[in-house]
Amino acid sequence: MASTLDLDAKKRVLRQFTYGLYAVTASYDGERGIFTANWLTQVSFDPPLLLLSIELDSSTLPLIRGSGRFTVSPYSSTQTELAGNLGRPKRRVGDKFAAYDLPIVKTATGEPAIASTLGYVVCRLVSETPAGDSIALIGEVVEAHILKDGEPLTMRSAGFRHFG
Repeated sequence: MASTLDLDAKKRVLRQFTYGLYAVTASYDGERGIFTANWLTQVSFDPPLLLLSIELDSSTLPLIRGSGRFTVSPYSSTQTELAGNLGRPKRRVGDKFAAYDLPIVKTATGEPAIASTLGYVVCRLVSETPAGDSIALIGEVVEAHILKDGEPLTMRSAGFRHFG
C-alpha cells in the first residue's frame, strides 16, 4: 500500500501540538539523572497517572527502572536556559546536577527535585510500553509539592521545536 503521508504537513501539524517543559529526575544505587522532557501528559484522575515518553538511550531510564520512581518538575516561564541545558545528553555534559550547580530538594522518597522549579510530583512506575525510539512510562503520582507560583514554560514560549 502506498503511503499518503505528506511529510511537510506532518512536520507542520506536529509542531502545532502544545507541550510543556519539565525536569525529570531519578536516582538509584548512588547515581542520579536528570533531563528535560516535553512528551508528558496526565492520563487518569483516579488514580492520578502520568504518561512520560523517554528515549531508549536515556541515561536516566535505568535509574527509573531500578528505583521504580521518577520525579517531574514543571519549569517556570523564566527557565528556558535551564531547560535547554538539561536537555543535553549526559555523555556530553557529565553529572548535570554538578555541571549546572542545581539546587535540589529531597522528596519524601529521597528522590532529588529541582528547587528552582514550580513544584514537583513523584511517580511510582506502573508500566512501560514500547514506543518507537522511545518508551512510554506510566507513573502513579504518589507525592506532590508546590515550590513557588508562576507560569509554566512551554516549547513554544521557549522557542524550542521538534523535528516533526
